[in-house]
Amino acid sequence: MVPRPGGSAMHYYSTRGQDGPLGYEDALLSGLARDGGLYLPAEWPRFTEADISAMQGLSYAELAGRIMAPFCDGEVDEAELTAMAQDAYAGFDHPDIAPLVPLQDNLHVLELFHGPTIAFKDYAMQFLARAFDRALKKNRQHAVIVGATSGDTGSAALEAFKGRDAVDIFILFPDGRVSPVQQRQMTSVIADGAHAVAVSGDFDDCQAVVKALFNDLEFRDQVNLSAINSINWARLMPQIVYYFAAALRLGAPARKVAFSVPTGNFGNVFAGYVARQMGLPIERLIVASNQNDILTRFFEQGAMRREAVNPSLSPSMDIQVSSNFERLLFELLGRDGAETARVMADFAATGKFSLPEAVMGEARSLFAAYRLDDAGTIAEIANTSRDDGMVLDPHSAVGVSAARRAIADGTLPDRTPVVALACAHPAKFQDAVEQATGTLPALPAHLADLMQRPERTHLVEASDSAVKALVLERK
Repeated sequence: MVPRPGGSAMHYYSTRGQDGPLGYEDALLSGLARDGGLYLPAEWPRFTEADISAMQGLSYAELAGRIMAPFCDGEVDEAELTAMAQDAYAGFDHPDIAPLVPLQDNLHVLELFHGPTIAFKDYAMQFLARAFDRALKKNRQHAVIVGATSGDTGSAALEAFKGRDAVDIFILFPDGRVSPVQQRQMTSVIADGAHAVAVSGDFDDCQAVVKALFNDLEFRDQVNLSAINSINWARLMPQIVYYFAAALRLGAPARKVAFSVPTGNFGNVFAGYVARQMGLPIERLIVASNQNDILTRFFEQGAMRREAVNPSLSPSMDIQVSSNFERLLFELLGRDGAETARVMADFAATGKFSLPEAVMGEARSLFAAYRLDDAGTIAEIANTSRDDGMVLDPHSAVGVSAARRAIADGTLPDRTPVVALACAHPAKFQDAVEQATGTLPALPAHLADLMQRPERTHLVEASDSAVKALVLERK
């Protein structure tokens, strides 16, 4: 590990320059910075090639402790983080935790659906629940968590945080815009302090309500509000781990690897960016969007322009305001908080912003971007099932398609292995998979009775006042 100057503990600052320094646990419990920005570490910890080579042979939990320890420096040590990770992933149904499956030639699929809610959000959420427990009990505090979901975050969060004495959790999801399995996974969590909240609107409306509540500082302090969306830096930390795990299996650090990431809110792909900043030899990060292609258009045109959200077969990516993109923007702007704040204010006011060509050149040197509409998604699921014997969910299909095109069009150097992230089990999106393959994918045994389980939900309008009233009534 390359040491930080003076060996000081890790501190966190807002991307908008007006909040910080905070320690790791304060950033964890705060979630969104008080100036409206997102927390990032003051500098990126960096592993040497020798450090990365020494990670070969570590268990997944040991690797998690090693990767996350620098971000908690001065507060939580590697041994405790490893123990928390061991507990978090004990119930996953594959011994590798995040198994890497070869598809064909240089294309591999990283299966990230072996947790309790069969989606990649389990990797972060199971760890995050334990991190919150540790911090809140130590400080003798109680927190209210309000989060927004386009599908998978909600079920993973409710599953991880249900029944915990120190937390009440409220998850907002767009009514009628998640899959039936995703919805029942949320609404069937009936436990003290756990609330599934259907909002009349789309995911961007849900996310806007969450941000409005965090920017209401009086309410925020009144209920000790915290976040589990990827606006919370600690949500991203566990996601960095599986990039290292996959690359190590493919020969890192001696061999460069590319990753194709189905992307809506930009959190998962930003975790890959962090892995590269930490020294992992990543050749390219491939941003894979569905027909809601604001991110692909940005990398193509150098301009971010918000448009209407169009419902798709991959609903977790039906997003036009990618919250985590602000973190990359901050990096691209030389970590200039004032300039980041200015650009984000322009975007909030006008729905658009553009960046200079020199900045875009830097972005395009690492990121490639592709889009896939619903017809292409069905075709990819069908073809991969027929030709490769693997059944993909619609989001994973978007990522695999982008990976195939990056290999075919010369975006990557010859023989560079590409890892496509499979972010959900196909049974979470039964209708789309059945349409593509003619076969209804079965839920895993522990969820076999899911659609018969009783439900509990709250229906509210898409306003911060309505959600605030619900929180105050139910917390």
